[in-house]
Amino acid sequence: MALEYLSGFANSHHSEAIADTLPEGMNSPQQVAHGLYAEKFSGTAFTAPRAENFRSWFYRIRPSVVHGEFTPLDDGMVRTGPNAEAITTPNQLRWDPFPVPDAPADFVSGLTTLAVNGDARGQHGIGIHLYLANTSMVERFFYNADGELMLVPQSGRVQAHTECGVLLAEPGEILVIPRGMKFRIELPDGPSRGYVLENYGAMLRLPERGPIGSDGLANERDFLYPVAAFEDREGDFELVTKLSGHLFRAQIQHSPLDVVGWHGNLAPYKYDLRRFNTIGSISYDHPDPSIFTVLTSPSSDAGVANVDFAIFPPRWLVMENTFRPPWYHRNIMSEFMGLIYGDYDAKTAGGFEPGGASLHNCMAAHGPDADAFEKASAGSLTPAKIDATMAFMFESRYLIEPTPFAMEAPQLQNNYLECWRGLRKNYKPPAAG
Repeated sequence: MALEYLSGFANSHHSEAIADTLPEGMNSPQQVAHGLYAEKFSGTAFTAPRAENFRSWFYRIRPSVVHGEFTPLDDGMVRTGPNAEAITTPNQLRWDPFPVPDAPADFVSGLTTLAVNGDARGQHGIGIHLYLANTSMVERFFYNADGELMLVPQSGRVQAHTECGVLLAEPGEILVIPRGMKFRIELPDGPSRGYVLENYGAMLRLPERGPIGSDGLANERDFLYPVAAFEDREGDFELVTKLSGHLFRAQIQHSPLDVVGWHGNLAPYKYDLRRFNTIGSISYDHPDPSIFTVLTSPSSDAGVANVDFAIFPPRWLVMENTFRPPWYHRNIMSEFMGLIYGDYDAKTAGGFEPGGASLHNCMAAHGPDADAFEKASAGSLTPAKIDATMAFMFESRYLIEPTPFAMEAPQLQNNYLECWRGLRKNYKPPAAG
């Protein structure tokens, strides 16, 4: 199937799969074309300021109220903030890649929570999950009432069939699905693995560029939205939802992806991380990693994010008289890192693998391993290219609390601290004068 996309981040789009579906002059006419129903999809309060107001109008075969009663479904490995199950350790943590199970698992049943913070019911904080899936969703649909979802594929492509249309994302791209939007996930390449950011707070948006000016970082036109595509299918289907940290299921006798046309500024989108216009020093010193921010979910304090999504893509290093890898650091923000492909330049001795993860919580010291320090301290400072890599970070103002599963998993490395053991004492006191 050839896919088509609309471009432009947070623009007001319109798309119809059948000509003359969208009404002119009003959103909810007395009678919608083709016998469709009009339905408003609101991602913010009606009275939110215009610049913060996100909603779309759907023109669909059946309204969303047509489904059976929801009943509880086993939560499986899904957990939600607040986390009352474990005591959060101050230790630096790192995990090996988690395998895709042999038993059948689709995107929903393969969701596995590594960490959470905040409170989904209070609409602040995040959940950090893996999807470990080997089965496409065909007769099963899902929507998440607790937050928007960012999928970060690491192995294998994911194809999201949503109420607004179809999005296909590969490793190196991200896919964002708004809170409450119904979708199903197909796996064109078979068993697939990736990371999921569940954002309970303010919707993800582009960060302000400040002194950088009007260009650089992620550009609006590179964010792609689906064109309208609908399913007119009847049968015995299942609709799963997540609300207040728990999963529920309802029987539904038709595909809920039956939106024939839509218009508005609330829709799923994807972005190719390789299009990010990386900013860096061209003289000396090492700017803060905030220059790598792709998207941000702001909190009530300006400049202090509910969550930032930052990447560490291929880039040139040209700084003079500078230690070029990330410096040693303690941070009030908490940092969860993943690796999509390649090697991360601060961990040259190995141990941080594609599909793996690390967590450095509030004020936990971190930085290059001993091998990276020695190489960067003695190496030539000629221009050098970091290539064929894509690491990312979820950074939050709230403590990121691992789940018991994450702390008990065999993938948790019990020797992570060893990567810094080789940092010997280099201090040489000045000679007495």
